[in-house]
Amino acid sequence: MFTHYLFVFAQVHDEFRIPELESIAELHGFSIKFPDNPEDKKTARPFMVLGLESEEHAKVLSERCILVKYICEFYARGKTYEELHRENQLRANQWQKYAADTSFKFMVTAFNHTIPQWRQKDVVEGFSYMDFQGKIDMKNPEIILACFEEYRDKHGTTRAKDEGDGEFEEVWFGRLIEVGSARPLVKKFDVKKRVYYGNTSMEAEMSLLMANQTLASPGKLIYDPFTGTGSMAYTTAHFGAFVYGSDIDGRQMRGKVKPPGIIRAAAQYGIANRIMDLCTFDVTQNPWRCGGLFDAIVTDPPYGVRAGAKRLGRKNVRPTREGPPPVHAPRPDDQPYIPPTRPYELSELARDLVLLARYMLKPRGRLVFFLPTVTEEYKEVDVEAMLCEGMELVANSLQDFGSWGRRLITIRKTTTEEYPPPTFDPAHAVTENVASHVPAHKDFREKYFQGFKKADTEEADQDSEEQQ
Repeated sequence: MFTHYLFVFAQVHDEFRIPELESIAELHGFSIKFPDNPEDKKTARPFMVLGLESEEHAKVLSERCILVKYICEFYARGKTYEELHRENQLRANQWQKYAADTSFKFMVTAFNHTIPQWRQKDVVEGFSYMDFQGKIDMKNPEIILACFEEYRDKHGTTRAKDEGDGEFEEVWFGRLIEVGSARPLVKKFDVKKRVYYGNTSMEAEMSLLMANQTLASPGKLIYDPFTGTGSMAYTTAHFGAFVYGSDIDGRQMRGKVKPPGIIRAAAQYGIANRIMDLCTFDVTQNPWRCGGLFDAIVTDPPYGVRAGAKRLGRKNVRPTREGPPPVHAPRPDDQPYIPPTRPYELSELARDLVLLARYMLKPRGRLVFFLPTVTEEYKEVDVEAMLCEGMELVANSLQDFGSWGRRLITIRKTTTEEYPPPTFDPAHAVTENVASHVPAHKDFREKYFQGFKKADTEEADQDSEEQQ
């Protein structure tokens, strides 16, 4: 039987909330009942009433979900306090057991607004009919009764401090049972406080959300094929997983001093013993000789805004050399040989990543990665076209930057069948869907530096010429 709980979310990354909740529930083997009314399931608001089978499940979610601020046993909601009090009285059987001798306090707060202290007192006195006989304890109460007022977003407007006070959209009430204890991890893993990071290091909050999507937990083995400076390694290892990382450029992993930068940062977080190994190789020329090794693959592929993806090979094919081969001459210095690389186009990389995951993941294993897309060009088929037999889409959450955004894609391996390793043939990046629609992430780097306007400009110039 499900009990209703009021979830109060941090007002960031709203599209990531439900996938995170579902992932942690799947990890711990319980269900969440979401609202039947589509309006109540919209993530633009920071409040949502969800069904859980146990208060213990609420504790699990609050301890692991980065976007959860508070979880309350839900009592009532209303457009006005009169409506709220009527509904609260109908649910008296839920709170009357605390009325006789339980110490308590009230917490009155608001979203997008600051309630004056004098009105907070009025709000509390409005619940006098509950007739709590226990001691009022502001420091260490046995229960906390929480009241949340929800106001429209007023950012960008000039107004007096108390303007619009009491003109809320809706008010929510319940018994506070958990405060989100995972949110402080955002400060713990703050990139600016890290002993080793680079200009492409993933911000802490997002790397924690990615770690939750992998279902990271003790005993699991997780791989990052574009590990860079290791942002995903630290957060997945924090949740108990063992991490293996690789990159085509070992300098990013090592840094300029010893021990390697990733190991130094991992030691800062107390998880250096969970970094299994760090290797330098091109993922398209990888050393893996068998599949089914990893519980998850998590990565932020380089897409060219600050650093572009590379693979071994020359940009231009050398002409055939005539005559006898040149005589080998030793290098005049002791520098190691650095093989040539060529760009790795994003749509090609994304398709290869899915095929690699199908080969390398255990059954039910997850692939979690970011995919940048042009907002006006994006269609659902962009992601669907990347899928292959044995792989299914779990979540697709957008972090919107306006003209472009990046999507956190979560894909699950659904098959126990063994597949051959991918060939990394560029032809695999082209699917039957591309003929009618070019993916919004194809040639993303070029589109980004052109300001996403080149195609429109060329079209306008062509129309102008035709009119002349």
